[in-house]
Amino acid sequence: MLLHKQYMARCLELAKNGTGNVAPNPLVGCVLVHNEVIIGEGWHEQYGGPHAEVNAIRSVQNKELLSEATLYVSLEPCNHQGKTPPCVNLIIEKNIPYVVVACLDENPLVKGKGIQQLILNGIDVKVGVLEAEAQLLNKRFFTSVTKERPYIILKWAQSSDGFIDHQRDVIKERAIISSPPSHVLVHQWRSEEAAILVGTNTVIADDPQLTVRLVDGKNPVRVTFDRNQRIPETAKILDGSATTIVFTDGPYYSTDNCEFIPIDFSINTLAEAMKILSEKKIQSVLVEGGAVLINKFIEQGLWDEARVFVAEKKIGKGVLSPRINSDFTSEQTIGTDQLLTYYNN
Repeated sequence: MLLHKQYMARCLELAKNGTGNVAPNPLVGCVLVHNEVIIGEGWHEQYGGPHAEVNAIRSVQNKELLSEATLYVSLEPCNHQGKTPPCVNLIIEKNIPYVVVACLDENPLVKGKGIQQLILNGIDVKVGVLEAEAQLLNKRFFTSVTKERPYIILKWAQSSDGFIDHQRDVIKERAIISSPPSHVLVHQWRSEEAAILVGTNTVIADDPQLTVRLVDGKNPVRVTFDRNQRIPETAKILDGSATTIVFTDGPYYSTDNCEFIPIDFSINTLAEAMKILSEKKIQSVLVEGGAVLINKFIEQGLWDEARVFVAEKKIGKGVLSPRINSDFTSEQTIGTDQLLTYYNN
């Protein structure tokens, strides 16, 4: 069992190499082992490209060893025709006798069917090695297929006395609460998620760019709401520098790199917006505020993870920070801030 975990840990490590390149597909890594020696490795490198199993098998120099090898893979092999042929067919064709899988694929097209086909063809299959770790790796993918919405991450910074900002009718400038290392980390997070979301008030008051600037990485899709056409045409979010989606009840038109989508503000707007984003293959959303919007997500239970920077500084009075009625899961020091992480279980 220890060796199984060792090889599966390598699969998970390999899978991470596909971060940012394979969505909306899951991250998958694969290792082939013969007599306790790794003879092949691979991962899903690019959306539409070969899957991890294919790349691992191709990397094996002596293909004759495959008939005596064990294939380790971090996600159940697919058995349906998509952009690439079914991986189970290749495993069967190469006469690989043993397969170890971390977790099942929650996609209803696949779940359990790939395993079943391997077993029916005489292959010895073991499932559940480092299962929790594999599910965590693909939390965005699994959320999208099981809940039909993106994985939602709430993020905010608050002062040590519990405020997220000044009272803007007193001080016009946004309060800078977190430390520079935290700012860099937030830009790293932006590069890792499919979309970033802020409310109308944040766009109007702060005119944010919502792009990745402090690290190298891809810009997320920028998302906001504009009821009653309050956002000015000069807003940076409409500058075309990154793909942008605006949910609105006003004129529905599109400009360069910006799409206006009609939505009914009289219904559960957030849930409907998340459904639309999921239909656009957006698997994760980083919600950066402000307080009104974040509180709405919390009130509706419409979140999966919250990342909260607690700074040393005090504001004294202002806009109260959002509140989550549960204990944080982890605590980490970032610069002079404490980063608390919560999960909505």
